[in-house]
Amino acid sequence: MPGVILHPTLAACHLPSPLRWRISSSYPPEKAKRNSNPSSCSRILVTSPTWAHSENFKLRRMSEERRLLLESNDQNGGLSTNFGIRKHFTCRAYDSAFDSSNGTLDSSQPSGGLLEALLEPIDPRLPKNPDKSLINEDFSPSLPEQRTFSVWDLASLWVGLVVGIPTYYMAGSLVEMGMAWWQGILTVLAGNLIVLVPMVLSGHGGTKYGLPFPVLSRAAFGIRGANVPSLLRALVGCGWFGIQTWIGGQAIFQLLNALLQNPIQTSVIPFLGTSFPEFVCFLVFWFMQVGIIWNGIESIREMEKYCAPVLIGLSASLLAWAVYRAGGFGPMLSTPSQFVPGGPKEGQFWAAFFPALTANVGFWATLSLNIPDFTRYARSQKDQLVGQALGLPLVMAAFTFVGLAVTSATVVVFGRAISDPIEVLSLIGSVIPTLLSLVGVILATITTNIAANVVAPANALVNLNPSFFSFRKAGLITATLSILLAPWRLIQSTQGFIYTWLIGYSALLGPVGGIVITDYFVIRKRRLDVTDLFSRSHQGKYWYTQGFNLRALAAFVLGVLPNIPGFLLSVGFIENIPRVYQVIYDNSWFVGFLLSSALYWVSTAMAKRSAVSCT
Repeated sequence: MPGVILHPTLAACHLPSPLRWRISSSYPPEKAKRNSNPSSCSRILVTSPTWAHSENFKLRRMSEERRLLLESNDQNGGLSTNFGIRKHFTCRAYDSAFDSSNGTLDSSQPSGGLLEALLEPIDPRLPKNPDKSLINEDFSPSLPEQRTFSVWDLASLWVGLVVGIPTYYMAGSLVEMGMAWWQGILTVLAGNLIVLVPMVLSGHGGTKYGLPFPVLSRAAFGIRGANVPSLLRALVGCGWFGIQTWIGGQAIFQLLNALLQNPIQTSVIPFLGTSFPEFVCFLVFWFMQVGIIWNGIESIREMEKYCAPVLIGLSASLLAWAVYRAGGFGPMLSTPSQFVPGGPKEGQFWAAFFPALTANVGFWATLSLNIPDFTRYARSQKDQLVGQALGLPLVMAAFTFVGLAVTSATVVVFGRAISDPIEVLSLIGSVIPTLLSLVGVILATITTNIAANVVAPANALVNLNPSFFSFRKAGLITATLSILLAPWRLIQSTQGFIYTWLIGYSALLGPVGGIVITDYFVIRKRRLDVTDLFSRSHQGKYWYTQGFNLRALAAFVLGVLPNIPGFLLSVGFIENIPRVYQVIYDNSWFVGFLLSSALYWVSTAMAKRSAVSCT
């Protein structure tokens, strides 16, 4: 059989894709002898109908007729490797060299421009002989018949995610920071246009392969290492679930006050940090959400789809009330910026802008990681791209305007800026509007909380042990952990909400996003081996070092380190830090994303170069 016989250690090596090493043709293939003592590694045979006579040639230029033959170690009479190899490989395999899911050499680069790449066809495929400890029904690739999310479904998902109390609260916090309404909207719009980029890029892999975030991250971090970013995302998700549940419980508490027309007496229990009636309302809202979790992911899609128009209508009603009480848009939006000459914060705009921008990016940094958990159900790349482009920045800017306008109106109506919408609703006065508004708050909180803060933590737990955890079981554990985090303590002040919570976890999630996106788009050119994503084989592309990609983990740690001094300052552990560390922390998501991305790309490129140049 004419062909090119490669060194046996190539089976245990990761080769770059496209393959850039060259093979010496010192011996014709017919001189290859049978080997009576097979190597401990599998042998790789690339066959061709004709022999390549040139001294050197690149495998990526070989015609499609050439095939890859993988011979098992325990087979007798394997072909020997007397053939001269110019480069001797003793390193581990580079992942995209071979596509074992279909048994062909994966050495070509995807062609086309950026838009063509973003809109490429879906390619769902089931893994062959997956390890049972790495897969279950929830983690199996979603096939075409399971792709039910349209543009409207994904846009509706974002309406449900955006129209919620935390979005309103953040918008109101910008007013408290000293911004005029238009400065706040531009800040929010800029932040969400920025985060839309990693959102769409991360969602691409979910749509193409039908895989959730924990599985996709195995390509970058390793089969075992993927638990690190998944659990970090889960921890943040548990915190957010608790915060949203507390907000929903507060809405129920105010609803009871409105119905009884007599404020419920409260006194703070020291070890809880809240009152008993408020804690009971928190638990009531918690149980309401657990019922939805019990019914699974499809119930979430249906809920988001039908609640979106209701939430838009309620937001418009709240804005109409604010316009009426403030005497029109003029007085309501006349509150000047505090950063203008002569203002109380003159010349400090940029010092406030960058932390606010980072907070807005960090606000959705969670979803920018696990958006594949939803886009895996999209019918096409166009559906996920257009759905997200319509749903995130536009709806976010519109609802931010509601939050900014109503908060500005409270200055006119009540004499002070009130960024807590539940407090605003409790001050409306009329019983019926108050009841309707609080019901809207409850609905908005549920739609945001279930989709944004249950799916990712639940999938992270499933990734730990898919054979034990189901989505339902993991979702219940997520909900339970959220209680233990005492979420009411996280939102006691604007300083704590923005500088400690939003910016703090951005320092963790930014590096993860940079590594995963760089690995998928830059290094692998959007090519993944689905079979190896569910394999614990030590020869698998994503096994790396005992299941961990040390380069990815090192890049993550180095991306987080510069933000630690700023975080310690924000929580009060230290009193002073050099100005440069404060600037770094104010831009923690950007610093972590770009630094980890660059370090991971450089370290991977250097490792590939070392692999192909060793002799």
